[in-house]
Amino acid sequence: MTPNSAESYDASRGHGFGTGPVFLASISTILGAIMFLRFGYAVGNVGLLGALLIILLGHAVTIPTALAIAEIATNRRVEGGGEYFIISRSFGTTIGGAIGISLYLSQAISVAFYMIAFAEAFRPLSGWWEATVGLPFDPRIVSLPATVGLVVLVVSRGADLGVKALWGVVAVLALSLAMFFAGSPPPDIVPDGVTVVSDLPDADPFILVFAIVFPAFTGMTAGVGLSGDLSNPRRSIPLGIMSATFSGIIVYVLVVTKLAASANVATLDADQLVMSRIAIWGPIIPIGLASATLSSALGSILVAPRTLQALGGDGIAPWGRVNAYVSSGEGAANEPRNATLITSAVALVFVLLGNVNLVARIVSMFFMVTYGALCAISFLEHFAARPSYRPSFRSKWYLSLFGAVMCLMLMLQMDLVYAVLAIAAMAGLYLVIRKSRGGVDDLASIFHGVMTQATRYLQIRLQKIPPDDWRPSVITITPRTFDRSSPVQLLDWICHRYGFGTYLHYIRGRLEPESFQESLEVQDRLVRAMKDRRGAIYVDTMISPSMASALAQSLQMPGVSGMDNNTILFEFGVHDPPAVLDEVVEGLALSGVPHMNRLVLRHGDNFFGARKSIHIWLTWHDARNANLMILLAYILLGHRDWHGAEISIFAAYPRPEVRERSEELRQMIADGRLLISEKNVKVIPTDDSIDFPRLVDARSGAADLVIMGFTTERLERKGGALFKRFTELRDVLFVSAEETIFIE
Repeated sequence: MTPNSAESYDASRGHGFGTGPVFLASISTILGAIMFLRFGYAVGNVGLLGALLIILLGHAVTIPTALAIAEIATNRRVEGGGEYFIISRSFGTTIGGAIGISLYLSQAISVAFYMIAFAEAFRPLSGWWEATVGLPFDPRIVSLPATVGLVVLVVSRGADLGVKALWGVVAVLALSLAMFFAGSPPPDIVPDGVTVVSDLPDADPFILVFAIVFPAFTGMTAGVGLSGDLSNPRRSIPLGIMSATFSGIIVYVLVVTKLAASANVATLDADQLVMSRIAIWGPIIPIGLASATLSSALGSILVAPRTLQALGGDGIAPWGRVNAYVSSGEGAANEPRNATLITSAVALVFVLLGNVNLVARIVSMFFMVTYGALCAISFLEHFAARPSYRPSFRSKWYLSLFGAVMCLMLMLQMDLVYAVLAIAAMAGLYLVIRKSRGGVDDLASIFHGVMTQATRYLQIRLQKIPPDDWRPSVITITPRTFDRSSPVQLLDWICHRYGFGTYLHYIRGRLEPESFQESLEVQDRLVRAMKDRRGAIYVDTMISPSMASALAQSLQMPGVSGMDNNTILFEFGVHDPPAVLDEVVEGLALSGVPHMNRLVLRHGDNFFGARKSIHIWLTWHDARNANLMILLAYILLGHRDWHGAEISIFAAYPRPEVRERSEELRQMIADGRLLISEKNVKVIPTDDSIDFPRLVDARSGAADLVIMGFTTERLERKGGALFKRFTELRDVLFVSAEETIFIE
């Protein structure tokens, strides 16, 4: 859908404003209090180069944010709540609510910031005040009643009056800037040359100056808060905020250049209304300041209640009555009167502080959090590549990422304590809101698309790159999932860190609606079980008429990691009927076709005991199996459940080969290829007179897990009886390696 389509246009939305109010609200806030009161201070403390760098850094945050807002706004229908709506509908209402509260506070505190700055416009009258009244001039004498008057005006007349006033404000701003640029400074403040680098003694550090000046760059989003009152927000928001942002950059560069060429650093630092000494007619600067700050405060007090109203409409507060109170509106335009009253109370508290710099730093931190979130949304949407994300205006992913990183870095540089508190408060708000909304976890939803895209990319890449080291990629399929836990536990241990595991529950039957519905229910049960046990394996179901056909399909499945499955795990219990073991033997024969390593777990009632001892039995049949058997044992030891366990190797070789085999084992230990004590390696000479099963039972009857090898030839000759020997052993893992595996 294009922005100009009939479907995207709705003149009945709120007041039905066009693009003009978005531009006016943004530009009147951009060319506001900071420009008039603190640009001279900035040039005086960091020089022209430093001021230009501040403008560059500030817009390194705000331009990616403006582009992100423009992009997201053209992807979906934007309703009331401005930036909050964009965040919540992209991140979800839980995390959106946490960020939205921060956004609301930044907007509400901005009202106080602008009203404090508005009072500074009356500073030239302080001498008259002190002479007439006999009391020192306190800006709060102006800011407090002015704030109350502004609230009364907005509550009684609504947004329509405020937008009409913006036209007059912008005209006054244009006139004041024209007179400033056309003016000449008095001779006593003219510097020797352009103040490229400040030589002010005890100048404030660059990052502090940046923190104080940064609110100047936040005005570009002022118009976004009117989204619920725009007839076509998908067109008006991008056009309005981008034109205001780039207009502001041009004006900012011209203003700091004019200041650097017109006044010395001492004057710039000491006189916050130095622009009035440079303009053709000095009083126009306080008038412009008063107009700009009043309009910015007006814009903030129009936008903040609408954000709060949207938060209430989404039920963010854990109390229903609070949500109902702040979300209610009056009239056809749904004016947020109740939310305006709450915003006014917040603003009055901060007006009482009366310190422009302190409030500016608080506002900066709140805006940084919000802008970082917006840039992060845009980056994640680019990375996730969701088909439903089709904005008609597109930013670049690297610009959004750069904006998000810049926000985080500048937050930490501006004030480490404030930044940590802001992040901690955001996390706390998220947890509270998540709990109040029944545990809805939006973070998982946010990264679902990202993880899907990353997995797709990595799987394709992995398939093209041959592995240079072996790692287990194990698959198992069984219909006996819910009456035993040893197989899935072993699979989880093997694949916890070093490998990849796929566990399939087999459902006998044809693929029909009933069996498919059953498979969905079973899969959901499996996923929840894996979550409860914090398992690291992929679970799914397989519907097939027979176990043989299910196994044939499973053996041809690609691994979930992007690499082919190289190992299959079968299982049977000591109490299972003979048919189960027959099924395992048939499966072993079938899995030999694709040359997969084969594991057979024989489990009983011990459930791996205390998990403190693993015995490996190497025989004259295990030349190919030995490395895989040893590697699997070490993989198990890497899991916390086997912490402190010991591996013992029993090497049973024919007497003529004992010396040669013993030397091989000792050399492997000496080279570090076996991280095992030599005392735990026992070489046992054997011959035809030795009862090998009885020997194994005697040595390993108390072991928690015994690992034995087997070969295809012996399986064909002995069948299922091969796995029923060693009756005194507890849990046994039989291993047959089809790959040549090296232990480096």
